[in-house]
Amino acid sequence: MTIPNPDFIKFLGTGGARFVVSQQMRASGGIWLSWQGTQVHIDPGPGALVRCLSASPRLDPLQLDGIILTHRHLDHAADVNIMIEAMTKGGYQRKGILFAPKDALDTDPVVLQYVRSYLARIETLYEGGSYSLGPIRFSTPVRHIHPAETYGLKISLSGVEGAAAASRPAGIISLIADTLFFEELASYYYQSDCLIINVVLLHSPPSKPVIYHLCLEDAEKIMTEVRPRKVLLTHFGSSMLQAGPQVLAEELSQRSGIPVIACSDGLTLSMEDLLA
Repeated sequence: MTIPNPDFIKFLGTGGARFVVSQQMRASGGIWLSWQGTQVHIDPGPGALVRCLSASPRLDPLQLDGIILTHRHLDHAADVNIMIEAMTKGGYQRKGILFAPKDALDTDPVVLQYVRSYLARIETLYEGGSYSLGPIRFSTPVRHIHPAETYGLKISLSGVEGAAAASRPAGIISLIADTLFFEELASYYYQSDCLIINVVLLHSPPSKPVIYHLCLEDAEKIMTEVRPRKVLLTHFGSSMLQAGPQVLAEELSQRSGIPVIACSDGLTLSMEDLLA
């Protein structure tokens, strides 16, 4: 069984931070992006492989062309090794590119040495870097403020020529990964058609310790400044889940005039819907 529209984004998990993920209050399988036949898995956290194989329609890891880690924390990278094995047919089919920050590879690495030889190559993410994977091009415009080396993604999807172009629009999808809010953050994600924001917290903590994640108020500031066509909220912590992400997203939509979707586990959206 295949997905009717080949250009899509699927959320294999929308849980964020250690408590929600360790209790699997929401799944934590990351994001699968498909564009013009190129498949990439972003942040394969705990349960990523199971979520791929149990998805409806099923997602075949052998079809993956690459894996991106925004950072090395377990809720984003726990299944990276098994996904590399699955992508490469247990190492018998050398293929695929892994994109990851330097500390995910060098400092107490989350990517095991023996699976690295299965890959076609590894590319290290850095601030201001630009990368490509078939028709998918992306940049890491700024290093985020987070305990691990962390980067958001600004993903540029090139258009297609000919009669199919009208039904397969090009555009920019940005992912603002885990970070403490800072005033310049939004400016790095200008011109995004669709903005995905990891929103762990309902409110910013009133006192120490500092929690290096965005809250709902931060997300509203960012989206109001960027003004994308659509906003997708994901990576929810327990306070967001208790408040009801769908209700919060609807309120944000009404206040901002920007369509906001609170993602759910298994949510699949066509690029046509996101970018048209």
